[in-house]
Amino acid sequence: MDVMGDKATLFETGRFVQPSSREDTDTPDEAGEIADEAAEELRQRLAAEAGDVEAMSVLGAMLLRRGDLDGAEPHLRAATAAGDRAAANNLGVLLHQRGYADEAAGWWRIAAVAGSAAAAHALGRHHRERGDEPAAEYWLRQAAEQGHTLGAYALADLLEHRGDAAAEKWMRVAAERGHREAAYRLARALDRKAAREADGDIGLQVLDEVEQWYRQAAARGHRRAALHLGTILEKRGELKEAGRWYLTSAKDGEARAACALGFLLRDAGDTENAAVWWLRAAQDGDGNAANALGALHAERGETQTAERWYRAAMDAGDVNGAYNLGLLCAEQGRTAPAEQWYRRAAYAGHREAANALAILLLRAGDEKGAEPWFSKAAEAGSVDAAFNLGILHAGRGEEQAALRWYERAAAAGHTEAALQVGMARLRDGDEQEAERHLRCAAGGGSAEAAYRLATVLDARRPPEPAHELGEPVHRRSECEEWYERAASQGHRRAQVRVGMLAAARGDVAEAARWYREAAEAGSRNGAFNLGLLLAREGSEPEAAVWWTRAADAGHGRAALRLALVYARRGELAEGQRWADRAVALGPASVAERAARLRDALRQELSA
Repeated sequence: MDVMGDKATLFETGRFVQPSSREDTDTPDEAGEIADEAAEELRQRLAAEAGDVEAMSVLGAMLLRRGDLDGAEPHLRAATAAGDRAAANNLGVLLHQRGYADEAAGWWRIAAVAGSAAAAHALGRHHRERGDEPAAEYWLRQAAEQGHTLGAYALADLLEHRGDAAAEKWMRVAAERGHREAAYRLARALDRKAAREADGDIGLQVLDEVEQWYRQAAARGHRRAALHLGTILEKRGELKEAGRWYLTSAKDGEARAACALGFLLRDAGDTENAAVWWLRAAQDGDGNAANALGALHAERGETQTAERWYRAAMDAGDVNGAYNLGLLCAEQGRTAPAEQWYRRAAYAGHREAANALAILLLRAGDEKGAEPWFSKAAEAGSVDAAFNLGILHAGRGEEQAALRWYERAAAAGHTEAALQVGMARLRDGDEQEAERHLRCAAGGGSAEAAYRLATVLDARRPPEPAHELGEPVHRRSECEEWYERAASQGHRRAQVRVGMLAAARGDVAEAARWYREAAEAGSRNGAFNLGLLLAREGSEPEAAVWWTRAADAGHGRAALRLALVYARRGELAEGQRWADRAVALGPASVAERAARLRDALRQELSA
């Protein structure tokens, strides 16, 4: 409520006197203002003593503002008795400050009936404090409709409490007249409305208005508005301005803004200053900041300090503190305390803690104890837990149950789950669904999914059209792009396939590069194909090196090639040894040829 009289009336009559602020040592300007105020008070006092009603009212308001209730009361009562409504309002304020609320309400009623918007606002507040909402609404509406800003805000607050849709109208009126809390609350209400809007264009319009009201409130010193404005700007990528508003809010004591500023600084690489703001926020009870400090010290290997901050986060009510303590203990191999902290966080509803607890139990061989925690985490929305349940069921041979959980995880964007669903659909012959899931997994970075997608596309690729002169025309297809993506991610079979495609179009150097990369990563097919390529280029000794590597890894055709190489060199015993190896390795066609070669070499050796 106003602490002085009817401001609208006082402005109109030119009798409103601004309060002065004094320091222990006055500047020349302040000293002049004090002297002017003293002169004005003396002038009003002389006029009041001469019977001037307006002077009595103004003098009473000046003394009331100063806190001189005893001095103000007789002047206000005299002016009120003479019919001055501003004095009646101020007399109500004075009596309210003395603790005489009912008597104050009587004078406010007199002033409000006489047209004082400030008195109507004060009377409305008085009735609301006593639970008389109909009377409160009546008088607050009187104040609001007369243009009283605080009246409009108080009316909006009352209506919002009731869930009345008209609250937004009066909150907007108060905000438009410069009430910073009204601007903030209007922004919050519109923010919630934007989140509910289905229409994108309408939602964007509302968001623009939200930002406007947050700006107005923040510019007037509202620290939470500054925090929310910073959040909007950060999401939009305007980090410099976001940082300025976070800083403004943090300096005003908003712990969440200090925490957000810390994350902004960390992302910019300034961990030292980030730690300063996190420390400030954590000391003010922000659990998120305490967790951030814990993580920072954990990265530095300062586990004891990290543990202390995680505990502080937990004490601040942030369940992530218990989860992070579990992670810290697990990294140190302290399984028992890790399980304890995971359980604490999981029982508090932390889904990732429930998943971590389940993994811990599963590794300890307690599958029965793990499954309920996986289920609890998955039902709470943990994508990893849903995937893990799929693995659990697949391990038992419960393919349908596994597929249901894989599909659930895949729908939430889990790459490996999408791969598993794609492979299951391939086994079922549903190529269209398989392709859809493989594309999702491949797009998420799965090399195996990219390779399998490429094989699906490759199988349905039509034969290459012939050139009019009979030469094949090589056009880069989509399946080649997926093979190459998988190959570039280190997928050995994809590397071999890319090498084969390059060889088919005559690019020997490219083919050799991919075969060599696959072979060096352990691919026996890559080693065999590289050997073939080298042999065709006249480098049979080097080819034999790669065939040996392939044969040692179990490649039958490579062993047969080595048998032929050694037979041609006249090293019959060595040729026979590799022929025996080829017979053992197969496949059938290779084993048959190798057996004939072995028998021929044996006859030659026994001749």
